[in-house]
Amino acid sequence: MGVLFFLLNIPLLALGFKHLGRWPFVARTAVAAALFSVFTDLFILWIPRVLEPFPPAEDILLSAIYGGILGGIGGGLVYRAGSTMGGTGIIGRWIQFRTGQPLSQIYIYTDGGILVAMGLVFGWAVTLYGLLMLFINGMASDYILEGPSSTRVATIVTNHPEKMAAALIATLDRGASYWEVTGGYSGRRHYLVTCTISRSQVTEAKHLVAKVDPEAFVTIAVGHQALGKGFTPLKKAK
Repeated sequence: MGVLFFLLNIPLLALGFKHLGRWPFVARTAVAAALFSVFTDLFILWIPRVLEPFPPAEDILLSAIYGGILGGIGGGLVYRAGSTMGGTGIIGRWIQFRTGQPLSQIYIYTDGGILVAMGLVFGWAVTLYGLLMLFINGMASDYILEGPSSTRVATIVTNHPEKMAAALIATLDRGASYWEVTGGYSGRRHYLVTCTISRSQVTEAKHLVAKVDPEAFVTIAVGHQALGKGFTPLKKAK
């Protein structure tokens, strides 16, 4: 099975060579795919013997959850190194490079199609567990790649930019920037204030904005990462 997996990766490696980094990407992915193929065959032979005193769980749901978590962690570490484990991982990485979509969503498209085809042969119950494992795998990979989404970006439309920025800086100890904008509907001039904060500061920021300018318009967006002063230092970013 491992040898077949590696042979099927050869045309996909050509795709990676053309679109995802030439030789460095191909070399790392080839090594990862080779190791995956070798250890797949070894585990098929050895694991049943090693775990014979400990029979595997009969609950397919637990197996899908644990498999998704462990596979996602391993895949995420490989992706952080600038590689993939081959297979649909190369296709998913290429789609992410072209569209910017998260891996968890891309895998639903790529591997999900394979699982649907499998359902026609083996039944839909197995396919459902496979889709669950696929979803958990993608979420775990995203977590390893991007970390927890603890950063939030506050965007504030106000007519009191200096006062608003000063309040955010003094109260939340975060930097703030602002510039003039024109409303597309009203045609009026306003100011847009942006401030990157932590998740725990969202409630305080909303109360602060309401206090400074009750007529302000606020949106709070999720930021995957914040790098620089006050957050993760750029030197430690991976």
